[in-house]
Formats: sequence, structure tokens, C-alpha cells
Amino acid sequence: MAQLAIELRNVSKKRRNKTIGPLNLGLPKGHIIALVGQNGSGKSTLLQMLLQLTHPEEGEILWFDKAHSEGIPIEVRQTMAYVPENSLTEENHWSAEEAAAFRSLWYPQWDQPYFQELMHTFEVPRNIKLGKMSKGERRKFEIAATLAAKPQLLLLDEPSSGLDPFAWKAMIEALRKYMDQHDATILISTHIVDEVRRLADYIVLMHKGQLLGMADKDSLFGAWSEVWVNVADQEELAELATELPGTLNHTMDGKGVASFVTGQFEQIEKRLHHMGVKVVKSRVLELDEILGLWTQGYRPILVDDKKGD
Repeated sequence: MAQLAIELRNVSKKRRNKTIGPLNLGLPKGHIIALVGQNGSGKSTLLQMLLQLTHPEEGEILWFDKAHSEGIPIEVRQTMAYVPENSLTEENHWSAEEAAAFRSLWYPQWDQPYFQELMHTFEVPRNIKLGKMSKGERRKFEIAATLAAKPQLLLLDEPSSGLDPFAWKAMIEALRKYMDQHDATILISTHIVDEVRRLADYIVLMHKGQLLGMADKDSLFGAWSEVWVNVADQEELAELATELPGTLNHTMDGKGVASFVTGQFEQIEKRLHHMGVKVVKSRVLELDEILGLWTQGYRPILVDDKKGD
């Protein structure tokens, strides 16, 4: 079994209008996990509990195989780093160099040359107060300072917010390089599909306060396809739907072409061929479409499913 950086066991947190959980999740060490879900799904609450900015009413959280109900010890916190969605106002009156000097006091593994390298790569302005920076400039400083701390666990909340395409590409490359050189774990809350595609090893989906599971990214992309076929009328489409169990969203355009969604394209294609039905075209669903099906109950093969094989 893979070593876990974080483990949640039946964790629940009550909010004003809903309850988050119970959440059961294990984040494997040495991987990037994308945390996705609609606004209000509970992603921010989950991150806050991992940082002990808020505490669950029920359940247990383990950091590197140990629970810390009385507070995460300083030696463990020094292995963690966090980029919040909204920058901390306490550092607004400092320059990037001043803020970095303060942060370096808390992180014994702080790498100043690496920080300077990242500041140069990200083109962060010098001798300007953090509070005077644009959102993108401030974001680039936050990422540089987070990586310079040399953490083993990185929690990133919408890290690309405010970044232009060039800075976004530089961030992706920096995170990839860091992962190549360190046995770190990154949990990244994001809504950007290409960010998930380029970075994540696993995808965790939250929906309405519930954790729907964790799936391997490579198996998730390409899991569902939309298929178009020639049919004579709605009656033939209904018959086709009966012959193809497990297919979804059957529609017809009025020109003799019908479409449906399937998670078993190769098998369905062979079945259609034996039935004498012509496939006009097909396409792989995009991630947001797959996640939409997942929230409707059409879940992919999850990591926990594979453990039972």
C-alpha cells in the first residue's frame, strides 16, 4: 500500500446550511492530486481542516500517519506550505524580499538561491510592497516563496488565479520540476481543466459537501465518449437504446442522426457493427462533462475499487 501524506477518516464539519462529510480520503505521497468541484462543494473547508484553521466535529485527520488533535507540531508544519486563494493582508506592507526573509525564519529548509531563481523566472517586481502588486504579481511571489520553503506537502488553493498565460506556463513548469526533484505531495484546488490535465496524477471530486471519490487521471480522461449513428426515426432510436444498455443521453437531430454517451465505446462500436448500424463519428468527452456525469451517479473506476482487485 502506498504511503499516505494525508488521511481523513469519517471527517465531518457542520456549516450553517449544510454538513461537509463524512469524508474518507487518503492522499498518496509523491503525487499531485487535483481537488475539483463546484463552488460551495466543500473544497475550501477541506483545505482549512488540513491546515487546522478549522476543526471537524467528528472523525480524525492524520498527517504523515499521525493524528495531532492538540495542534500540528511545528516540526510537521515546517514540512507543509500553503498558497491561499486570497493573499494574507499581514504581509501587505512588506516587499517580497522582506516577506521572504521573515518566512525563511520558520522553514529550516528554506532555499534562498532557489527563491531568487524563481523570482527571476516569474519576473516578480523588486522593491515594491506586496500590497501594491497586481494580483498576478502577488500570486507569483506566493508560489516562489512556497516552493523555496522546500515543503513535503503543498496545499494550493486556485494557485493560477490572476496569472497571465505566460506566468501560468512558468508555474506549471516550476511545479513539475519541483515534483521531479522532491518526493513531495501537492493537493491543488482548481477549476482549470488544462491545469488538471497537465499536472494531476489523481482527481478528487467533491459535490454538495460529499466526497465522491478519487480517480486516476489517465483512466478518467477518455472514460466516456459521445457517439453519433444513423437511425431512421425516434422509434428506431428507442429500440437502439434498449439494445445498448448503459448508454446515456439519447437524442436525435431530425436528420437521421442520433447521438448517445457511453463509457464502453469499443464494446458498443462492435455491437453496432453486428447490428448493421453505421457510426457517423465519435468524440471523447471533456473533463467537465465527465465530472458532470460523475455527480449524476455515473462514477468512474476509483482508486479504492482497484485496491480490492
